[in-house]
Amino acid sequence: MGTGAIRLILKDLDATEAFAARLAPLAQAGDVIALSGDLGAGKTTFARAFVSALTTRCELPPEEVPSPTFTLVQSYDFPSFTLYHLDLYRLERPQDALELGIEDAFADGVSLVEWPDRLGAWLPAGRLALTFLPGTGPDSRTLRMEPHGTWAARLERAGLHG
Repeated sequence: MGTGAIRLILKDLDATEAFAARLAPLAQAGDVIALSGDLGAGKTTFARAFVSALTTRCELPPEEVPSPTFTLVQSYDFPSFTLYHLDLYRLERPQDALELGIEDAFADGVSLVEWPDRLGAWLPAGRLALTFLPGTGPDSRTLRMEPHGTWAARLERAGLHG
């Protein structure tokens, strides 16, 4: 069960990237971060910055992070887990996600899931839901976070609770 939504104002792309960099060290194997918002809302920008932050933290060479719109899933290996970046926009039925290996990703990896509503009942309950909404300027966003499971405590410990 979630403990209530948290709203943050991300004034520009740098703020979105900085937020992703602060959130990335909290990731643990088995985490699902659901990224919602309209096309161009900042989901992929967030995912790129998240991967970049983990790469830097693990002292690995920089990774190119393409949008997985056509491949549906991109994976990145880190010492503690594999990160899966899924873009489910083109998914026709929730059960089609099983062909992408989401059961393994959700169990052992960290999953960034764009268009999570496409999963229906397959979307894990213990996720961190991030919804990117338009802000007051062209690159600003209002971020709505809904922590479920252990996420509320982790966000609070990291000072990301609002």
